[in-house]
Amino acid sequence: MRRAAHQLYDAPPLVLDDPIAVPILGPYAAEIERTPGRNPQHKPRPFSISLRAFLVARSRYAEDLLAQAVARGVTQYVLLGAGLDTFAHRNPHPALRVFEVDHPATQQWKRELLLTTNLPTPSNLTYVAVDFEHQSLSTQLRAADLDSTIPTFFAWLGVVPYLTRPAFRATVAFIAAQPVGTGIVFDYAQPREALPPNEQLAFDSLASRVHLAGEAFQLFFTPADIATELAPFHRIEDLGSPEINAYYFAHRTDNLNVRGAGGRLVSAWL
Repeated sequence: MRRAAHQLYDAPPLVLDDPIAVPILGPYAAEIERTPGRNPQHKPRPFSISLRAFLVARSRYAEDLLAQAVARGVTQYVLLGAGLDTFAHRNPHPALRVFEVDHPATQQWKRELLLTTNLPTPSNLTYVAVDFEHQSLSTQLRAADLDSTIPTFFAWLGVVPYLTRPAFRATVAFIAAQPVGTGIVFDYAQPREALPPNEQLAFDSLASRVHLAGEAFQLFFTPADIATELAPFHRIEDLGSPEINAYYFAHRTDNLNVRGAGGRLVSAWL
């Protein structure tokens, strides 16, 4: 919904130009107009605007890195926890195969939305339903014909803070075992104690909201922690708000930018 709000309410040029973001929501699109901080008739809240900026920046960053990988010959893109990601419906790379991995129930919900909104499923998109309590990611990807002998680019957006540390490490180990040239991009959150007092209040507010929604935050890292966890990789880029703003929000005419130190974006390569 925040990616869709970006299409409707933020000044051009858009950071993430996504003409599918609003249509894919179908009946849920009406919620955008009723949510404070998204509708320009409501007084903008800096935290809400900053969160929207972070969410559109992380998708743009992933797609920018993917384009670089494709230019180097990568032909497989795996979205872990794909949710309502729309890249497969905007894919500008004809030879790129896209694999969307998600829980079966979430994936079924997305496919029903696509049917409701008359959005076709691209021919080079493969859905990979994985119930992580009972199924193996590697087994399900092999069954979906992912070629494990060639490099792949993995995007893992909006997932890591909700994982246990063993689940995080298992996925990193799986990706680290892929061929040279494989890459990964994901976002992570810093622990509360690493934030200044005013940002701790915003952290508490967001943590309370996701807990009430049934998906509590569990896993946090500092940049030093992430560097240790990604030891098998090289060319690690770890971005905080100053770097993200320099990449995507410099010279804007509105107030869209990322604030605070809570959320970070990281990419790494084999």
